[in-house]
Amino acid sequence: MKLNAGIVTSKLAETKAFYTETLGFGVTFENEFYLLLHTPGGGSEISFLLPDHPSQQPLFQKPFQGQGMYLTIEVDDVDKLYSDLKKKGTEIKIALRDEPWGDRHFAISDPNGIGIDLVKYSPKQSK
Repeated sequence: MKLNAGIVTSKLAETKAFYTETLGFGVTFENEFYLLLHTPGGGSEISFLLPDHPSQQPLFQKPFQGQGMYLTIEVDDVDKLYSDLKKKGTEIKIALRDEPWGDRHFAISDPNGIGIDLVKYSPKQSK
């Protein structure tokens, strides 16, 4: 089983630019109403679909309303990514921080209002 999250949005061009230029995603497939992107290395995918497209059933036509969703992206070097994104001028929504349970992370958001938590998982060491 493989999960591919999909977001219905009218912002396909802005979304493509954000994920490819800011996060280094690649384009797996695109046409005039659908965009399928993959993470660097191709391990995961996410798709974006224009709202109210006649090729789609009503269940997949209503646009995302910009709240109530987030993505978590696990990275090897969260400090380097944080520095790189700050240099690019990416707006940081939650500054780089360490959590009591051991994770180190920060957050940004995409053009659709989806929060993106960029994290390096580090299990808390017991003493």
